[in-house]
Amino acid sequence: MSRLSRSRVTKWGALALGLAVVALVVVALTRGGADQAAAARKADPEWCTPGTQRSALCPHGKEFDPKEYATHGNAFECANFASQADAQAVLRVDPGDPNRLDDGGGVACRGLAAPRDTTPVAGVTQQAGCGPGEPRGARCPQPERPFDARWFLRYGSDAYDCADFASQADAQAVLRFGPADPNRLDDDGNGIACPDLPGPKDVKPVRRKAS
Repeated sequence: MSRLSRSRVTKWGALALGLAVVALVVVALTRGGADQAAAARKADPEWCTPGTQRSALCPHGKEFDPKEYATHGNAFECANFASQADAQAVLRVDPGDPNRLDDGGGVACRGLAAPRDTTPVAGVTQQAGCGPGEPRGARCPQPERPFDARWFLRYGSDAYDCADFASQADAQAVLRFGPADPNRLDDDGNGIACPDLPGPKDVKPVRRKAS
């Protein structure tokens, strides 16, 4: 074999070896990522068997049957659920709300983590009317009732919708107090919250801040 042939063989051998090393690294990284994802999926405690309902104690389970939480009377509270969407599913199954999950306006457990479902449930039985400390809102629309914009920003997330306010001016007051708009009251970003709500109105635009 000539020197030129041996040189070519050496070069091609080195290239093949380099490609093999790269392939092994990619496989290892992919497998490591898959192992980490599998570990995250299996992060539930040992007692959370595959048939265990998803809950605050077993938050990674895929199984969730809201009917199981709506047939035992006042047996569960917000702390029992893995997410706000799960609590809302229970309220949706039984608007009579035997567990008293409704925070007002047909939305359950507003302070729970995502995923979220804040579409109001119609016909929810209000267990506790308008308490003396509850500000003016859709459920307590009396004009003489004080309004505290901070009350609608207490969860710092998409917890309240336009339907929770007694008037457009009240929704605008919340946007004015918190221009980052965590409740997404100003969907089109023009600085005016919930324009379709009834008066009184406040349509002076709020300069928006990035969330």
